[in-house]
Amino acid sequence: MSRPVLLKSSLAVAVVRLLQSLAPGCLLPATLYIIARIFGIPFDEPLQVLAAVSGVLSFVALEPESDDMLDLDIEAPVIVTEVVLRLALTMGLLYFLGIVTGHRDEFPRQLMFTWAAISTVLICISDAALRSTMRWIVLSRQNERSAVIVGVNAGSILLAARLKKHPEYCTSVRGFFDDRAVERLDATGDVPIIGQLSDLVAYTAREGIGVIFIALPLRHIQRVMHLLDQLRDSTMSIYYVPDVYVFDLIQARSGDIGGVPIIAMCETPFFGFRGVLKRLSDVFFTLCILLPLMPVMLLIAAGIRLTSRGPAIFKQRRYGLDGKEIVVYKFRSMYVAEDGKHVAQAQKDDPRVTPLGRFLRKTSLDELPQLINVLQGRMSLVGPRPHAVAHNEMYRALIKGYMMRHKVLPGITGLAQVNGCRGETAELAQMQARVNYDLDYLRQWSPLLDLQIILKTAAQVLKGDRRAY
Repeated sequence: MSRPVLLKSSLAVAVVRLLQSLAPGCLLPATLYIIARIFGIPFDEPLQVLAAVSGVLSFVALEPESDDMLDLDIEAPVIVTEVVLRLALTMGLLYFLGIVTGHRDEFPRQLMFTWAAISTVLICISDAALRSTMRWIVLSRQNERSAVIVGVNAGSILLAARLKKHPEYCTSVRGFFDDRAVERLDATGDVPIIGQLSDLVAYTAREGIGVIFIALPLRHIQRVMHLLDQLRDSTMSIYYVPDVYVFDLIQARSGDIGGVPIIAMCETPFFGFRGVLKRLSDVFFTLCILLPLMPVMLLIAAGIRLTSRGPAIFKQRRYGLDGKEIVVYKFRSMYVAEDGKHVAQAQKDDPRVTPLGRFLRKTSLDELPQLINVLQGRMSLVGPRPHAVAHNEMYRALIKGYMMRHKVLPGITGLAQVNGCRGETAELAQMQARVNYDLDYLRQWSPLLDLQIILKTAAQVLKGDRRAY
């Protein structure tokens, strides 16, 4: 992880990054056109070619540095100097091309100098505005995650200092956990010692900690494994901080935070561009499915209201991303609307299911309102199926690693469902199989896998699923 995992603002960050790349290529040709019109110079073929070439060159010479770290602390004079130098390089290349092609004398000097000066000002202003927008997005409170560090050593102290210095990582360190006495540690007063390792699980659950950095030495690998085992019933992101400072390494490479090497041990697969790609594909495919099916959904809603008493839409609390409660929509398929501490799973010939509801459940049409959940950002088209809160609380105590499935948005369909894990889970082994598929999805995710699951789901819906009660 060399950039923050912006779960809620990845799309906004990507849009600003795109604008930063496109702005110079759009501003240069547009400015040339406007200045030519002001000077009364015809925007004929030579100027059109110059505008096109300047736009193409700007994408190379004025492209923002593709550094994974969103450095928000660069001072304005440094930014302006960098933009001016890159723009000067672009103009120099254009001048050189004019000499080589023999078209240099076709462009009035007054026009070229005015164009260069105004373009520089406009590009500096746009760059500053976009950087300010990026800073506002990245540093918004919704992106901040609280973290603790297990183990006090040179690497973990440096990590805490780097996270404090660079707010763009959106990670606030609460303190350290270590079994050694305080007087034996090298920690400073800036980041306090919270407690011993035995206090870690209770503290992180109580305080809503989002990230844990484990910085125990390699000789304590068994303690690391024991900690991981204890933390499986959580949705926290877990990283290991190897103490490489005890070695004399040359040109060693790994993921890092501000130069401190780390290894991701439990994290969402949807970070950076992956998160953007996942969200864009969700919105695109959802609209493609939802818009044609709106008339069908209206007919289903009318049919439910006419054939049984109660609302057409059933709302139920379920666990979403990071184990936080969300409200999921479904077409009501039962005479009852259960959402309490005890929710009985639907069984074969369940008397609670209405005649129309039995058809809706068999064809999966009762799930269609969850497309609205996808557009809201509460769910994804593909991901681990969300369970009722009552079922979650029951199974998290019975299945190790159950809560890890909540590292991603829940889905309308998932890898477990297309592999036959659907319907009633009368035995614990059936739910264990579902969880195994969900965790495999987290490990193997790719856009192609999502597409395969969507196509398999469509085939199953058309064929009808006998396991759906």
